Amino acid sequence: MIGGFAGGGGTLWERRIRRAEELAAVHPAAAEGLRYYARVAAFQQDLYESLGGDGGDGGGGGAKRARPPGSLREDLEPAAALPRFAPFLALIAEIAPFPLARSAADLNGEGLGRWAEVLGGFLDGDDDAALNPAEALLAWTFLQPFAERLAAGTEPPEPPETLATPAVCPLCAGLPQVGVLRPQGDGGKRSLICSLCATEWDYRRIVCAACGEEGVDKLPVYVAEELPHVRVEACDTCRHYLKTIDLTKDGRAVPVVDELAAIALSLWAAEKGYTKLCPNLLGL
Repeated sequence: MIGGFAGGGGTLWERRIRRAEELAAVHPAAAEGLRYYARVAAFQQDLYESLGGDGGDGGGGGAKRARPPGSLREDLEPAAALPRFAPFLALIAEIAPFPLARSAADLNGEGLGRWAEVLGGFLDGDDDAALNPAEALLAWTFLQPFAERLAAGTEPPEPPETLATPAVCPLCAGLPQVGVLRPQGDGGKRSLICSLCATEWDYRRIVCAACGEEGVDKLPVYVAEELPHVRVEACDTCRHYLKTIDLTKDGRAVPVVDELAAIALSLWAAEKGYTKLCPNLLGL
């Protein structure tokens, strides 16, 4: 499968927000983060929908654009997004935990020049932009719905002809945010969801998404009792991990949201010396 995640009733954004509220009600330890996510996702939804019926690029069901593999982020234009950056930073300054709220307030006071530098530097991976972790997190959170809208208006790339499935997004070359196991036959089929444009692509089941390790004895899997459908898939070779949402155990899960609820698994993995392949919107 290559394409955006879909499932359940309502729009994709409505499903994410509703799932965050549902999980917040039953997982007190993660409730604050999930409610924060729901507020941010509502703003992201507004950004996504403000791009128009065709997403500015054919994303509303019309003709889709073909792009070279991994090139989508080249069509993201930070300058066009700048008018919405100040309201976004104001929201984060109001609702985020203190360290991120302070960073958002500080950045909001630095003006258009720095905003363009931060957004452009994030997209380009430009070390000269000197982004601190909070600025990188803010840029990613803000640009994600723009990238997702472009992905919705892009022709899915051709599946790879070999077993060497890509470890980065075939549309924008972003790192995977979360893995997914979907029912297939008597087991589950694995895919990855991009952290930037939310594209989903097939990935082999027993292989590290960070380094390609295939040795089963070096790929431990951990599950918490309170969230049995969320797995930490770790690698003892590169010491990275990825959370994977097992839809064969909970078909109502929304991967990018359920991953946020498993804060305890993130803390456990960090204590064991594993580093997450790509932090989530909560910075975990």
